[in-house]
Amino acid sequence: MTRPTPLARLLVSSQFAFNVGFFAVLPYLADHLGGTLGLGGALVGLVLGLRTFSQQGLFVVGGALTDRYGPRPVVLAGCALRIAGFGWLSLAASAWTVTGAVVLVGFAAALFSPAVESEIAREALRAERAGGPRRTRTLARFSAGGQAGALLGPVVGALLLHGAGDAHFRTACLAGAGVFALVLVAHVRLMPRGGGRERRPGEWRTVLGERRFLRLALAYSTYLLAYNQLYLALPAELDRATGSQAALGWLFALSSALVVFGSGPLERLAAARLDSPDMIRAGLLLIAAAFTATAALRSYEGLWAAVTFTVLLTFGQMLVLPATRALLPDLVDERALGLSTGALSSLAGLVVLATAAPAGALLDHPGPAPWLVLATTPLLGLALVPGRPDDRAAGPAAEGRNRPLDPA
Repeated sequence: MTRPTPLARLLVSSQFAFNVGFFAVLPYLADHLGGTLGLGGALVGLVLGLRTFSQQGLFVVGGALTDRYGPRPVVLAGCALRIAGFGWLSLAASAWTVTGAVVLVGFAAALFSPAVESEIAREALRAERAGGPRRTRTLARFSAGGQAGALLGPVVGALLLHGAGDAHFRTACLAGAGVFALVLVAHVRLMPRGGGRERRPGEWRTVLGERRFLRLALAYSTYLLAYNQLYLALPAELDRATGSQAALGWLFALSSALVVFGSGPLERLAAARLDSPDMIRAGLLLIAAAFTATAALRSYEGLWAAVTFTVLLTFGQMLVLPATRALLPDLVDERALGLSTGALSSLAGLVVLATAAPAGALLDHPGPAPWLVLATTPLLGLALVPGRPDDRAAGPAAEGRNRPLDPA
């Protein structure tokens, strides 16, 4: 049997749909906040930072709840909260109501994503043991489904937002809520029950006591802060260069297309010459180059600066993300790998929250200086990337890699 199981097909399809609904709205949020609602740059940055924190920062909460209660109730709760959050966002007309809606939208993903990702990994392993497709093939399909949704979502948003005004943004939000309602119904009918288990004591001490993990988390934070500028700095650059954000959806589609079609070849090319820590550093250098090149190209007319920023930042992402995931098991006890993955996102979300408002305020200043300042962020991450430890020096982390996982 080479076809994916029914549960795997459900999870791949729901990941695709979830990203379509999400990316039909998120790329245009900054313009709605700053344009329709008239919020200042610092407040826009803070709202977007809160969105990132409520998702990335609370990712570990969704993972812990999934371990305890199983994926089904956590996925259903995530879908319900996303429907409520987008419905609220469609009506929000003040800074406080928008902030509440955005936080709810982010927390919904903090529940949905770890539940779905952990369940697809378990299903891929079950299918492989039963003679089905290799687990890597199932997980590749899941990743491709998510990226395809991220590719289509901004295009859907661009069509829904054709024209200006609050009514178009409200339409996009309600359409996104409708997509999440379909995902909710599918999971109510098709997702099996069960899967919860008790957490083991001492896992937090294992994770937070590993210094190399903390260094990796800080380095990853500089990446996440820089990548968040796709939603803040890129719309600002389009407004400056063209007077509108008509091209924003197509730039997001370009970014997603690069990931869908280029991540495999680029990762293989880099892996042939670099280990995981050096691959992370190469990605951070590309991200720094994205900001530097944008600062240099802003004097030219048209979309040159915005396109260059999108392409270089995406190439950097394509190196940093897989290399970080590959390095993480070398730095922590393997038995706490799930918690470590959630903690990585949570710590990075906290850093983004703390720095989002200053980053937004920077963009209120004209000229290339804000872009050059932002270029220093990934450069700071270069010094934080830990090396790959050898088994003799790594202590508990190495011991964990050499022991099998405890039974679930």
